[in-house]
Amino acid sequence: MSKVEIVGTKGRLMETLTLLRERGVFQIEPEIEELAEGGYWGRVRALAPDEKALSERLFFQDLRDRIEELLSYLPKVDVRRGYLEPLSVIDIFPPLVEKHLAACRERHLAKESRLKELAEFGGYSDLLGALEPLLEGVDRETGLELVGVTIRAPELVGRLRELAEQITEGRFQMETARSENGTVVGLIATEKGFADTIRSALQAEQVPEMTFPAGFAELPFAQKAAALRAQFAEVAEQVAVLEGELEGFARRWLPMYRRVREWLEERLALLQVTASVFETEMCFFCHGWVPSAEAAALRQVLAERFGGEVHLAVKKILERDLERVPVALKNPAYFRPFELFARLLPLPSYTSYDPTPFLGIFFPLFFGMILGDIGYGVLLLLAALILIRLCRARTLVSDGAKILGVSALYCILFGILFGECFGDLGHRLFGLQPLCFERSAAIVPMIYFTLSVGVMHVCLGLLIGAFSALKRRLRGEAMFRLLSLVIVLCAVVLLVGVIAPLPWQVNRPLLATVLVAAPLLVLAKGLLAPLELLKIFGNIISYVRIMAIGLTSVLLAQVANRLGGMTGDIVAGILVAGLLHAFNLLLGVFAPTVHSLRLHYVEFFGKFLEFGGRRFEPLEKGPK
Repeated sequence: MSKVEIVGTKGRLMETLTLLRERGVFQIEPEIEELAEGGYWGRVRALAPDEKALSERLFFQDLRDRIEELLSYLPKVDVRRGYLEPLSVIDIFPPLVEKHLAACRERHLAKESRLKELAEFGGYSDLLGALEPLLEGVDRETGLELVGVTIRAPELVGRLRELAEQITEGRFQMETARSENGTVVGLIATEKGFADTIRSALQAEQVPEMTFPAGFAELPFAQKAAALRAQFAEVAEQVAVLEGELEGFARRWLPMYRRVREWLEERLALLQVTASVFETEMCFFCHGWVPSAEAAALRQVLAERFGGEVHLAVKKILERDLERVPVALKNPAYFRPFELFARLLPLPSYTSYDPTPFLGIFFPLFFGMILGDIGYGVLLLLAALILIRLCRARTLVSDGAKILGVSALYCILFGILFGECFGDLGHRLFGLQPLCFERSAAIVPMIYFTLSVGVMHVCLGLLIGAFSALKRRLRGEAMFRLLSLVIVLCAVVLLVGVIAPLPWQVNRPLLATVLVAAPLLVLAKGLLAPLELLKIFGNIISYVRIMAIGLTSVLLAQVANRLGGMTGDIVAGILVAGLLHAFNLLLGVFAPTVHSLRLHYVEFFGKFLEFGGRRFEPLEKGPK
């Protein structure tokens, strides 16, 4: 990352900011103290917007808000992209937006009102569906009064019949039906003289009489259902007309208004950026950060576009700048997919290291050590290739597929070394033999192997941590890392001497080195140094999980093969073994991934990686 300063004439400020947004490689720094390096104190001040700039910002904000409101009333339809350049005709938009906004608001409110009516009518549709068959059985020429009721509990039906019997002395007819939503509705037909008495009795029994919208109150009950149906259809037709008008408006005007809104947002973003710009009587100043690979190209573009009126200078990064330097992860094509795992961690500081290359080197290696099976590796490789083909654009899925493909290759490699293909199936069918050793029968050698991997990985972390501490001038921390590295290596050689005895000429210098390094370790780190050293040895022992999880996978594959062979039937055996192998493969993807990442995040990165970086956020156009 390079620290740069951009200086130009005031008249070129907005054009310069527009160019910087188009390039998308410059992050502006709002602090002013760096300008002191050029001796500009006293003549430099924060850019103060004049009356014209303030009125322009208010004008753009008000216009954008009105367009946002207008767009909120329009339906989402697929339309072409607009290419209008609004700057030259921006003055005609306020009255046009006001006119369109009023029309669309009126239609939107009318549609909302009609939709509320439809929702109200919809509450009666189930009841009407249950009542209409009952109304068909009523003779409307008899002059009988109809009373509709909503019965909350089915057991109340008998009580209502008894009540109507007492009031009318048997001169009534009551029918019930169940609506689609489960509500029981009833229809009581009786003489007009008894109707009000029945209504009063229903109210006393807390059985609600069926109610209809206010506009239908004066209609006879038998006509209410038909009138309600007709009104529902009429309102639905009005809603369809209003939606059609809004959709037609959207298809005609939406591309233009989307383009104007996009332009306004870009313009307002530029005006907001000016708060981080400084000025003299004739020039503007802004400074910030540019990726080092882009600095020369940006300088050339500024010079060509503005003919020397805007100049970019690369400044020296001082020690006080280190905490403010933004960080952007950028890696070669092979390592780029592994940024998926690196992004799970906090952003490393600028003085630390990008964890992505380490993940790209060691993660597939550990994955292959754990799974280590030719058959499983081939299946994972095929799955990875299919996913890569389906997801050509860079996405989380494509990155994961590429990581899976690389890990599958290491899985095949270690499968060849361990002589495993779907467990011991390769040995049974093809006589496959391990090039190194058979994991299921060589547990102790596997323990030694994984511990040696742990020593290598942890010592590399300590070595990088020592260089990192020296670079940051943390001499005590660097001394602790180097002494820990020396003690670990000496301890490893001494432990090897227990297995294969070494001559005293070798052992004595190693013991002397440990005895000398131990007090220096306390001097460098303090009283917690012995605990930190024990933690390092614990980290090394954690790598035994590579052996343990790999052994579990091998044994489960062997069990799958044996159970398949015990069925006595080819089809059943293939089915049983296939299911168990599929389960083992699923575990074989999940467990190596989790534990390999754990060995990186805890045992390895903890030795040297420093977090707390500031994310690189350049000026750039928003998404289209």
